[in-house]
Amino acid sequence: MTPVPASPDPESGPPVRPATGRRRAPAVPALSVGCLDDVRPGALLVAMPALTDPTFAGTVVFVLDHSESGTLGVVLGRPSQVDIRDVLPGWCDLAVEPSVFHVGGPCETDTALCLAVSPAALSEPSGPLRRVAGDVYLVDLDTDPAELAFEITGLRVFAGYAGWSPGQLAGEIAEGAWACVPSHPDDVLGPASGPELWRSVMGRQTGRLAVLSTAPAEPSAN
Repeated sequence: MTPVPASPDPESGPPVRPATGRRRAPAVPALSVGCLDDVRPGALLVAMPALTDPTFAGTVVFVLDHSESGTLGVVLGRPSQVDIRDVLPGWCDLAVEPSVFHVGGPCETDTALCLAVSPAALSEPSGPLRRVAGDVYLVDLDTDPAELAFEITGLRVFAGYAGWSPGQLAGEIAEGAWACVPSHPDDVLGPASGPELWRSVMGRQTGRLAVLSTAPAEPSAN
């Protein structure tokens, strides 16, 4: 029979809880996914596991433009089977491998957008290069490619783009569908694609976002 412990002396204060040698577990940091104020040209929108739309699940989107009228970007790391040489033969020699069109998004897929990286280009209103952010530029594909051969370090051509109407992206970020993070120039022209690119971008983040890099990029892979 287990003895009943004696009642504590009321004048001796509250009973002291014996030390167990354990420290209190640190608080789990909040999952920071950024906010609409972080969305700007050159930023990345990274699909979170909660985003189940098959069009965008597991994607990384490079933001081209963001204003009160909406947001535009291109999905990175989705190479197609269409060779640039077959459609824009003059540009294929300047494109990085694989020299194919990349699927930039579901909007206007018959429209070609081109992004190039140049460390020393001059962005002029009427020139062939328009700066997006840092060393990344939009290329006017009506230009003679020979004019840019010594000015850029490489380019990638996208078929279509991703677009959000006013207020749409704000709602999706609030729902936890996207994380907004800074980009690196290598994100645009690098060889990584699909889940590899997604994990690479998430892995260089901090806190719980970095932990998510070990999860499947697409919820269907769970």
